[in-house]
Amino acid sequence: MSRIHEALKKAAQDKATQPPRVVTADLVEGAAEINRPIEPPEDVMRVENMRLPGIDPRFKETRFLNYEELIKRCTHPQWTVDARNSVFVGGDGDRIGAERFRTLRSRLYQIAGTQQLKKLLITSSIPAEGKTFVAANLAQSIVRQPDRRVLLIDADLRASRLHQSLGAPAGPGLTDYLRGEVDEYAIIQSGLDGNLCFIPGGQPVSNPSELLLRDKMKHLLDAMSDIFDWVILDSPPALPVHDASMLADLCDGVLFVVRAGSTDSEIAQRVSAEFRDKNLLGVVLNRVDSADTYNNYYYGYGSEAEPMAAKK
Repeated sequence: MSRIHEALKKAAQDKATQPPRVVTADLVEGAAEINRPIEPPEDVMRVENMRLPGIDPRFKETRFLNYEELIKRCTHPQWTVDARNSVFVGGDGDRIGAERFRTLRSRLYQIAGTQQLKKLLITSSIPAEGKTFVAANLAQSIVRQPDRRVLLIDADLRASRLHQSLGAPAGPGLTDYLRGEVDEYAIIQSGLDGNLCFIPGGQPVSNPSELLLRDKMKHLLDAMSDIFDWVILDSPPALPVHDASMLADLCDGVLFVVRAGSTDSEIAQRVSAEFRDKNLLGVVLNRVDSADTYNNYYYGYGSEAEPMAAKK
């Protein structure tokens, strides 16, 4: 039985024993945990209250020359990272959780040493499994290394929440860019010291799938991967809609988030079959019982991605 398959089985077995308020994540031969509930800040800047600047015709076909130029011309709002959603802020932070995300970071760099891996998609089967939490904390982990640059993109255009974790403005964002209302510089935010940039979801739209299929999405990802070491996308869950599968075609690899004690293993295996040929790197087991934090690890990538999609 593959280690990925074991992770899915573990998620199902833990269902009866999962503590209701312990948030953990088993991350690539490790687990990140935060012993407090994840809640959004009460009043994050709302996208509907923001005026969208008209696109400057001078920048319609702009290709970024370098990172320094991008930082000078992008937006610089004040972020307030919510300590409840981050293992890296607030006092000493969550030392165990931070270490587990460093382990995930290390495993991803090992894979990147053997294959192209800059554009990373993070998804799950259904909502509320922790994919946004994993995306935000993985990005924060990577930029803590010297000279590592990360662009975090909220590509869940149906339920954008990533800006809440960062305490960042909700727009203008990806939908506004894809509709041609603003340019790249208007949607990219640099709100913290360090090399983390962010693109929020933007204005709610009625046609998210159609927007993601536009050439502008591929253009954006290709341009950003030339500038950043990592481009991390938080995508919609894969079971309700097809957006994650479409985005996976534009990315170099996929991480699949499973919530222990909640996700049905049969559903996870069925949904993950969509990513069998889309470079499924492994599974992130989230909200693991803290008793299992050091003793049980579940991970698979490369050739082990296929057994994850197989029937038991």
